[in-house]
Amino acid sequence: MNVFELTRALVDIESITLNEERVGLFLYDYLSKLAERYGGTAVREEVEPKRFNVYAQFGETPIVTLSTHMDTVPPFFPSREDDEFIWGRAACDTKGIIASMIKAAEALLEAGGRNLGLLFVVGEERNSIGAYHASKTPRGARYIINGEPTENRLALGSKGALRYEIVASGKMAHSAYPELGDSAINKLLDALAAIRAIELPVDELLGDSTLNIGTIHGGHAPNVIADEAKAEILIRLVCDAAETCRAVEQAVEGLAEARKVLEIPAVRLAAVPGIETTVVKYTTDIPAFGTSWGQPLLLGPGTIHVAHTLEERVPKKQLLEAVELYQRIVRELWQRESQ
Repeated sequence: MNVFELTRALVDIESITLNEERVGLFLYDYLSKLAERYGGTAVREEVEPKRFNVYAQFGETPIVTLSTHMDTVPPFFPSREDDEFIWGRAACDTKGIIASMIKAAEALLEAGGRNLGLLFVVGEERNSIGAYHASKTPRGARYIINGEPTENRLALGSKGALRYEIVASGKMAHSAYPELGDSAINKLLDALAAIRAIELPVDELLGDSTLNIGTIHGGHAPNVIADEAKAEILIRLVCDAAETCRAVEQAVEGLAEARKVLEIPAVRLAAVPGIETTVVKYTTDIPAFGTSWGQPLLLGPGTIHVAHTLEERVPKKQLLEAVELYQRIVRELWQRESQ
């Protein structure tokens, strides 16, 4: 299969988070045959029942590992293509990236290269459970090239994420007698106003921190004073989270409870001379890997602006470019280690 055919084959396997088994079996079978051909090994590493990472290694130590995730967001829709694009769920996030990485690895192996790994993990779209699991079983790699849609530019950094549930409690009463109750919704609105007034950090490389109030729930009926209300917020971080955590908790004090759900740090990443760079605002598996798989880099075909949408697609030209770019970066990193 060429990179277009492999991309479409992967896209056509539904692998919404928690349902990665079929695509994992496909990749394990594909990489096992690659390992037989080039003297490597391929393994499935169970993360949870029916959920496993797929890893292939060529050579004694994988100086460089190419890695991305197998899971997707809903809803699933199958592939199609025209002269310019391959369309379908995960075409760019990240089935096209998987295909590009595999084809780059095949070319490197055919040319006699070794000391290379391929790692495809579950669960990135929800909680990075696959990457956290892999971080406990490192293979001695010096570098990990993580794949996300960057339009084939090396990301110099990515924003982190801070997610909270803001929960307010009150007292139910008839709305004709509000003095007998205590509106949780009013408290929640005041708490959210205080959070919106926080002066969030700014970073020279990553830019502004941003706040999104994603959901609001509360109350029972228009004629009932609400006794409970909840909002979910997400802050895209550009620096250490500690200061922002304190600011959120102080802002809601006396009004609501701030329950931290998720904290992912912002990261700075390595560059390679001669390859165009960018900065991305989303989070990746890189914080979950830490440094267990070596120094991280981030690059992949496609744009994040169509990922997670019904217009998801990846340019065919960028798939071909990515195959060449991954080879170029791997060779550069191999050369660094040999000096």
